Amino acid sequence: MSEEQVNKQPVAPEAQPAAKPAAPAARDNRPQQRGRGAGQNRGGGPNRGGGNRRPPGRPRPGSDVPLESDYEEKNLDIARVTRVTKGGKRMRFRALTVIGNRKGRVGYGVAKGLDFSLSVTKAATQARKALITVPLVNETIPHAVEAKFAAARILLKPAPKGTGIKAGGAVRVVLELAGVPNVVSKILGSASKINNVKATFAALKKLKAPQKATEDKSKDEEKSKSEETK
Repeated sequence: MSEEQVNKQPVAPEAQPAAKPAAPAARDNRPQQRGRGAGQNRGGGPNRGGGNRRPPGRPRPGSDVPLESDYEEKNLDIARVTRVTKGGKRMRFRALTVIGNRKGRVGYGVAKGLDFSLSVTKAATQARKALITVPLVNETIPHAVEAKFAAARILLKPAPKGTGIKAGGAVRVVLELAGVPNVVSKILGSASKINNVKATFAALKKLKAPQKATEDKSKDEEKSKSEETK
């Protein structure tokens, strides 16, 4: 071939480099939320149960649990208790708490917790759910009453005006928070604060207002008469 024919031959195009594959998009590691907006649960609010949450210390609608500010609270006994388990000893705190409004309403609670504050909070919650009403007549209890719980026996007697609360130990605290101005009490048989408190509440539950006591007495008389006629 001549030199002119060699120069006229078409030159093959240079090989183009292969295109690099596109880099994968950066993965978003943030948790994906399904169906609802950020921070919302089934209730539709920021917390489960809806946006209209009950503030702390506020009772449920229609419940008898009072507000914390309406009742005075006293801790009668704080003890450290242990429970022997397979893995070793399990330590807890036990609290005995009495609450009352000094207007005839009083309650008590006994609870255990991992620390002091937790046990007191649980005991106070139990006390608010177990309130009783103490009937008063002429600034004292209607009649004498005696009650027993385990080895503890409590005797309560009415007293005239100006006597005050003649009681000691746990019984005095219960009667003060209940708002009984004049009463005479005697603790018989036990020095346990828990048993004395339970016996005191058993005695207060036996108290009856004069009208109710009269109705019960008349019913008993009618029942006895009907039995005699038969």
